[in-house]
Amino acid sequence: MIPDLSGFDMAGYRGIAQEPLRSNRVAPKVKSSADYPPNGDKRTPTILEALKKAGLRDGMVVSTHHHLRNGDEVALQLFEAIRSLGVKDIVWFPSAVFPCHEALIPYLEDGTIHHIEGSLNGPLGDYATEGRMRGLAVLRSHGNRYRSIQDGDVHVDIAVIAAPSSDYFGNCTGAIGKSACGGLGFAVADSEYADHTIVVTDNLVEFPCVPWQIAGNKVDQVVELDTIGDPNQIVAGTTVLTSSPERQRIARLAAEFVKAAGILREGWSFQAGAGGISLSFVVYVQQMMATSGIKASFARGGSTKYLVEMLENGQVGAILDGQTFDLEGVRSIRENPNHVMTTPLNSYCYHTKGNFASILDCAVLGATEVDINFNANVVTHSDGRLLHGIGGWQDALFSQCTILAVPSIRNRIPIIRDELTTLCGPGELIDVIVTERGIAINPMRQDLIDSAKGSGLPLKSIQEIQRESEILAGGKPEQFEPDETTIGLVTWVDGTVIDTIRKVSKKL
Repeated sequence: MIPDLSGFDMAGYRGIAQEPLRSNRVAPKVKSSADYPPNGDKRTPTILEALKKAGLRDGMVVSTHHHLRNGDEVALQLFEAIRSLGVKDIVWFPSAVFPCHEALIPYLEDGTIHHIEGSLNGPLGDYATEGRMRGLAVLRSHGNRYRSIQDGDVHVDIAVIAAPSSDYFGNCTGAIGKSACGGLGFAVADSEYADHTIVVTDNLVEFPCVPWQIAGNKVDQVVELDTIGDPNQIVAGTTVLTSSPERQRIARLAAEFVKAAGILREGWSFQAGAGGISLSFVVYVQQMMATSGIKASFARGGSTKYLVEMLENGQVGAILDGQTFDLEGVRSIRENPNHVMTTPLNSYCYHTKGNFASILDCAVLGATEVDINFNANVVTHSDGRLLHGIGGWQDALFSQCTILAVPSIRNRIPIIRDELTTLCGPGELIDVIVTERGIAINPMRQDLIDSAKGSGLPLKSIQEIQRESEILAGGKPEQFEPDETTIGLVTWVDGTVIDTIRKVSKKL
């Protein structure tokens, strides 16, 4: 499944056990305090004026972050300003995009944006899949995005950081303000390595903005706007427990598995996302921990009200927060000293002196497809459409036990396939697949097989679950036949390319 990269200036995936590519970190340009106002006031009236001062020109790489999620209003204002300056062929380098960014499609069409290198989903993912974007969609995990900046794969010319609160010097935070979003960890690499950094805020506070999450010494200019985002959309649609009995069963089986396998023990650590199944998993383990009197050392990942409750009642020692998913998470990161913002360097970056992901006892994740060798896909559907971002999914695969909690059939299509549409994660790193029809443990994990033996859980081979789901669905799913045109690259955590994404000629 190694992609053909002839004609691409990138290395192919070499496996998880290979000697890592060695390189030195790049260094940002040295700047002098003599070039900045001695009173520390870096304010510029508008984004347009800030871009002029930054020396914006055709073909530059401009980055943004996605902590404002579907409420982001900065990216649109940014590209309106870029278009008004007549600048073309910008490479947009967001940490992720959301449906609200559909409004940027006209900027792709008129040449303001050349292409997007970021975790694509929704309408922009659909746009790229149809081959309408002029450049390749290069998909990187959160940790790999940080690594790509640090290692010099991507040189950010101008970083635009939306900050819910900032002072005139550029010290800023996402924890307070009318557009508070929690942490700003995904923007830290941009502030560290970009040639020019612009902080955009709708809540200018007195100096110093404390405690700051990004230091003003990394910031060139500060722009104050009326609004940077819609608070109702910053946290909307992410933290809803699943009401589906089928998905509730998947969450319960995952929780029962971690208990049966001996993972749920005093001092354990875990990561679970903000999807319905993952949230329900957290609720189930919270109940088990309360019954057993067990405390977790830390929880990693996006924070939710469920993790906050566990922190505040003493069931979790700390929340290591990569992004904040709801208002309780925002409040907690502001108030609780043991709820700390992390960056992808801390949590996920592969080219650093270790990271938090491998310390995790357990990570519960989702997937769009898996195959009989436990390889998994998280970015495309079986029709080849690029509708989901990688996020931190690849990075979290390095946990001590990675569980994919997924329905065996989605939209009447079995998700366990002989071969994936798109390879995102190698089976060597995926330990358990939990479905409503049973639990499949990777044969490479004999220790987990032995631990769960005799538990009474519905343990099956992955082939058994595949056969049962195909019978229920009326046969094997059709294999997608892609166009020959490559529209995107799926990179691995070390920057190598693990698969390519092909154009979809028509909607299926």
